[in-house]
Amino acid sequence: MENKKMTLGLFSGSIDRLTAAGVLVSGAAADDMDIEIYVLMQGARVFLKGVGDKQEDLGMSEYPELKDEFLGSLKKLNVMPWMDFFRASKELANVKIYVCGLAGKVWGGEEVEDFDELVDDIVGIGECLTSMEESDIHLFI
Repeated sequence: MENKKMTLGLFSGSIDRLTAAGVLVSGAAADDMDIEIYVLMQGARVFLKGVGDKQEDLGMSEYPELKDEFLGSLKKLNVMPWMDFFRASKELANVKIYVCGLAGKVWGGEEVEDFDELVDDIVGIGECLTSMEESDIHLFI
């Protein structure tokens, strides 16, 4: 039997949304789903080398005044950083992460080597749309 497939369009670079995306991806990986993540716009910035690992430097797009409370609560609950959700998911299941070519260029990343090792390739938006058409679940965060 073929695995179900989830496609995630990840446009946000906001720490709360990245954490939510990490939780969703890890849940899908635990259910043995094939997962394709297409990183768009501000999302591409946090996948640049040296940017996303600094969780405390990332903003919150909504209610920025709650960022310290959010990060404090994650620490208190021993919730792993958002990138660790993605790393663990890639070890557990078939997870591919693609950066949109335009988004990469917006943030100065034109080669896959410009991004964190989690990134598999740089692609066009057409591949994202095709993946969403073929998926059992497609989400946009």
